[in-house]
Amino acid sequence: MKLLAHYFTLFTSCILLITLFSCHKKAKDVDLELYNLSKETSGFTWYKNSDLLLTSAKDSHSDPKLRTRFNATAAINLTADGAILNGQTFANGALIVKEMYNKREKLKSYAIMYKDATNKNADSDGWVWASLNEKGKVLVSSDLKGKDCASCHSQSQNIDRTLMNKYH
Repeated sequence: MKLLAHYFTLFTSCILLITLFSCHKKAKDVDLELYNLSKETSGFTWYKNSDLLLTSAKDSHSDPKLRTRFNATAAINLTADGAILNGQTFANGALIVKEMYNKREKLKSYAIMYKDATNKNADSDGWVWASLNEKGKVLVSSDLKGKDCASCHSQSQNIDRTLMNKYH
């Protein structure tokens, strides 16, 4: 019985350490995880159910073309036509990936919003923001907590910090 209690204590300690270390990931690790998540396209729903490139809104991201996709958790907040339901709040685990393209329609970067209120890099609404080029180089790190993104994404007609319906 003592041996069982010892193993239980050891197991519990290991779980606690794993939890602590996972909660204190460095920003570069979070950015890399977001980049890896952004490259996966299976199981995603495209905005308005179309993977066609859209013209970027004036004064938005620097590249002129984009397309946006939502993982299954985020897609729950889409209409049958693929637009974002008004007045919704995305659940933890929602991933929104905006693919940014240059004038020649070549992929240049990913702008990523990931809802995880428990992440140390999350903003006050629970979003973890990052921007990385197509090769994974960090353009805007998640440790900024959306500082470079939130001002635009807070404008009127945003839906839980998303603006696709407003501009597209």
